[in-house]
Amino acid sequence: MLLAIDVGNTSIIGGVFDRDRLVADWRVATDYARTADEYGIIFLDILTARGVEPSPIRSVVLSSVVPPLTPVFEQMSQAYFQAMPLIVSSDLNTGLTFCFEQHQEIGSDRIVNAAAAYSRFGGPLIIVDFGTAITFCVVTEGGEYLGGAIAPGVQISADALARRAAKLSSVELTIPKNVIGDNTASSVKSGLIYGFAGMVDGVVRRIKLNLGKDCFVVATGGQAALIAPVSETINEVRDLLTLEGLELLYRKSQSP
Repeated sequence: MLLAIDVGNTSIIGGVFDRDRLVADWRVATDYARTADEYGIIFLDILTARGVEPSPIRSVVLSSVVPPLTPVFEQMSQAYFQAMPLIVSSDLNTGLTFCFEQHQEIGSDRIVNAAAAYSRFGGPLIIVDFGTAITFCVVTEGGEYLGGAIAPGVQISADALARRAAKLSSVELTIPKNVIGDNTASSVKSGLIYGFAGMVDGVVRRIKLNLGKDCFVVATGGQAALIAPVSETINEVRDLLTLEGLELLYRKSQSP
């Protein structure tokens, strides 16, 4: 069995695969202060709660955009699952060709998402990941990873608004009934939800114009299901795209 871990700036996503079947997945908050032992106990507790026996897990694949936590999860993998993790980078067999200056700087989460989406949908393709930042990745029909765009995420923008505007408090991020808010909370929701949907649609349309052709657009990440219903350009939401990509890259690494 394979343990897949995606360490992000806000959340850490974990999943266990039995061959190519995802049998459990979870999300925990990213905490820089936790030790390898603390993360190990958390993961074991979650596996127990999900009814997954941890002892058959003998392989780990790791994507991390938080450098200080990468060695923590290396230690955790060895101590609790007796496995040195395969760490995602652009040097792995991804099925993609990186046409990107200094491709070593590409976030491993973007590599994983692009590989998974291209394997499933082919190209040309745009992957929109709604995480701490909103990232756009562009892959051609021939599997060339061209690059993309990066914008502030929905939640950090909402948090910044609440901190910097004295009369605006934090609101629960849900789709408002109307674009025209009839109170402060619904007005903030409208500005965030419809504003980010408009931003995503605008960037996607400009990418398509730049390429000179239509593209399939797949969204993933914590806020994807929130923005997609009011977006005019997102074709499909894949909540577990990153885990799918981690399993794919591990499987490719084991092929002769």
